[in-house]
Amino acid sequence: MTSTLQPTMTTETVKRPGRWLALGVLVLAVLLVAVDATVLGLATPYISEDLKPSGTQLLWIGDVYSFVIAGLLVSMGSLGDRIGRKRLLLIGATAFGAISVFNAYATTPEMMIVARALLGVAGATLMPATLALIRNLFHDPRERSLAVGIWGATASAGTAVGPIVGGFLLEHFWWGSVFLINLPVMVVLVLVGIKLLPESRTANPGPWDLVSVVLSLVGMIGVVYAIKEAATHGFAWSALAAGLLGAAALYGFVRRQLTLPAPLLDMRLFRNRGFSGAVLADLLTILGLSGLVFFLSQYLQLVQGRRPFEAGLAELPAAIGAVVAGLLAGRVARRFSVRSVVSGGLAAIGLALAALTVLDQSTGYPLLGTALLVVGVGAGFSFTVTADVILSSVPKEQAGSASAVSETAYELGAALGIAALGSIVTGVYRDFTGPAGTPAAAHESLGGAVEAAAGMQAHSAAAMLDAARTSFVDGLALAAGVGAAVLLAAALAAWFLLRGQKLEGGGPKHP
Repeated sequence: MTSTLQPTMTTETVKRPGRWLALGVLVLAVLLVAVDATVLGLATPYISEDLKPSGTQLLWIGDVYSFVIAGLLVSMGSLGDRIGRKRLLLIGATAFGAISVFNAYATTPEMMIVARALLGVAGATLMPATLALIRNLFHDPRERSLAVGIWGATASAGTAVGPIVGGFLLEHFWWGSVFLINLPVMVVLVLVGIKLLPESRTANPGPWDLVSVVLSLVGMIGVVYAIKEAATHGFAWSALAAGLLGAAALYGFVRRQLTLPAPLLDMRLFRNRGFSGAVLADLLTILGLSGLVFFLSQYLQLVQGRRPFEAGLAELPAAIGAVVAGLLAGRVARRFSVRSVVSGGLAAIGLALAALTVLDQSTGYPLLGTALLVVGVGAGFSFTVTADVILSSVPKEQAGSASAVSETAYELGAALGIAALGSIVTGVYRDFTGPAGTPAAAHESLGGAVEAAAGMQAHSAAAMLDAARTSFVDGLALAAGVGAAVLLAAALAAWFLLRGQKLEGGGPKHP
């Protein structure tokens, strides 16, 4: 397969300053997804109070978005290769904005879960297209490293902008307003993207295989659902059946890709050790981080009593660290080595999470802020360099597939992290012993306990809330310990798998 750009997009054209303006449009799409992911955690207490979801429904609201994205990313990356990455990006952005309105006005937990799932379908079109277009816009390895750094830094900035803007909105409007902030970003992205973005697609890509699409979706959702159910409720027949169905579908997907003349995903990409190592590092990193981050906003608000805007500001050090590290990552990796930067970043995150195992209800901000800053710096270095390795390890015409694999690892890690680490928090929390008369709803979630306390006598309410908060923090500390172990293991794996990887010449040639 060979990649083709529009006739006007020669190599000389690519070197014009317009490519940086085009990058600005691409990072808006990243900002859209990053902001949406972070504001949900901040809005969770309000959603709990208004929609009254069970603990399981609350987890579904948190992770169904990632489930659907993980199941569709490879298919959407391949679709972009076929119909045009610019076209897919603009269609996805329009849908993302429209479905955000559906999220904002959801009136039941079930409606919210469906809305989040549909948002996942739209989100799956955005991320592979942005990285693939960067690969086609920037041919110079150093420029591409900087562009990927800006791309990653924007995602990190979104994690800061989301909570701060979301916190402001939550203090002045209802929780649905945090989804409506997607609309102006989407409008700018579409209007400017139409003018500035170059179209790129793969020449003669073959048909879009719908059987492969279904196998990928069923496989990913089945496996992740099984892990989530097993972590939450133990090994039941339903979880086992879902896991077996998912594994069988993924096996069928891989076999089918190896026999199709034009597969959705070229499985030979994984023969490249650098590519596989970078993908694995991304997956384990997000797995270790996501479940913790999902519950940290609840800790700041419901345990420490911070206002939403204050909670958003409290999480700022992580984003600042990630932005700075992301912009420096390419230069540092060339100065030292890819594996030292990635492994060092992952180890730093692991040690920061280990420090959070000493959390209690009154933990001071210096410890929290320092840990978040270290997490941000480690993530900024690691994610930027692994994204660069993934893009530069494959030929340009496979940028869509490579980007989709990278984003699938990210989203799968997020889903698994929220499922596994989130289930640890929930499992420990549910066992708290409250005073006589503690309603069952208080054991479902900390938000439910805070709401239930309003209908209890003052003395009983205080005792119940203290027990609930203590149990929640115990679960959070345990999840932080598990996350730390995962990150340190990822650092060790990256040290061996990324041996010999370099950014200078675009990495080893694809076999």
